[in-house]
Amino acid sequence: MRIGVPKETMPGERRVALVPEIVSRLTGSGFDVLVEKGAGVEASFLDAAFSEAGASLVDGVLGQAEGIVKVQKPTAEETGRLRQGDVLIGFLQPLTDREGIDRLTAAGVVAFAMESIPRITRAQPMDALSSQATVSGYKGALLAADRLPRFFPMLTTAAGTVPPAKVLVLGAGVAGLQAIATARRLGAVVSGFDVRPVVREQVESLGATFLDLCIRAEETAGGYATELTPEQQAQQQAALEQRLPDFDVVITTAAIPGRPAPKLIPAAAVRAMRPGSVIVDLAADTGGNCELTKPGEETVEGGVSIVGLTNLPSTMPTHASQLYARNVAALLTHLAPEGELKLDFSDEITAGACVTRKEESA
Repeated sequence: MRIGVPKETMPGERRVALVPEIVSRLTGSGFDVLVEKGAGVEASFLDAAFSEAGASLVDGVLGQAEGIVKVQKPTAEETGRLRQGDVLIGFLQPLTDREGIDRLTAAGVVAFAMESIPRITRAQPMDALSSQATVSGYKGALLAADRLPRFFPMLTTAAGTVPPAKVLVLGAGVAGLQAIATARRLGAVVSGFDVRPVVREQVESLGATFLDLCIRAEETAGGYATELTPEQQAQQQAALEQRLPDFDVVITTAAIPGRPAPKLIPAAAVRAMRPGSVIVDLAADTGGNCELTKPGEETVEGGVSIVGLTNLPSTMPTHASQLYARNVAALLTHLAPEGELKLDFSDEITAGACVTRKEESA
């Protein structure tokens, strides 16, 4: 099977779908890999490294390979250059970009969305949502430390002792747990909150305190929290409004696939925080957990900095690409053992990740 790696065209996207390390592994497993010239430059992977790994460098891969691997969904122009029967892998936003999915369907493309990989044990090596959330959680803690006008750790100096910063992480999924771990490594006193009681042990295992607001929700099969009732949402916002002034930093991570991010922090709660405090909203890509978050921007409200930067994994493109490439390679070898495409739609992973396919005639 010939795999093509195009240069990402979405503004601000610096990741690449495969890296030289993975290209070498794939070429040794029976795949041919074509890489568009310059595809990995923004992630610090030069053309020479891809060539040494066994890839063929070309001016364009669309229309030259039967398997296309991307990070972001294709543009309308890119979709028009795909051929019927081509296999496409990437973050395709099947729950929110109906128009894009319809274009792929009309083009006869067999498309696999990385965000639709089933969350089952044998699919864990393909779980790109988790790998990229790890990057977001780490970078979120670094952004908080950078924007906070004080130290994260406690320091004892000749001029006196500086107390540590107090950090609250809302949401204890992959991104939240990584943010907790990173903030702890930076020396902050960290608390974590989640409506799922089952994650309390994970929060505490990282050395953080679990903030109990007496609000409970069940965990779905995919590991997400079930949606709170309007009454529970109001109770949660009221409880957070009382507790947020105790913290110097709040990092929010609550997200629901295919839906707007739940609003956890009302404007009144932001205005109750101390000047100089920082909110890093890791859910900004889907609207934000804070009522005052402006996706893609950093703003200040009453002296409180609100960081709403989007696509954080792209700000750390080297390791984000390495992790994503491993996820993609795991899916590729599942779909094409020994380099030969064998699509088995009775398989839970293949059927679950596939978002468009050619209907077989009766």
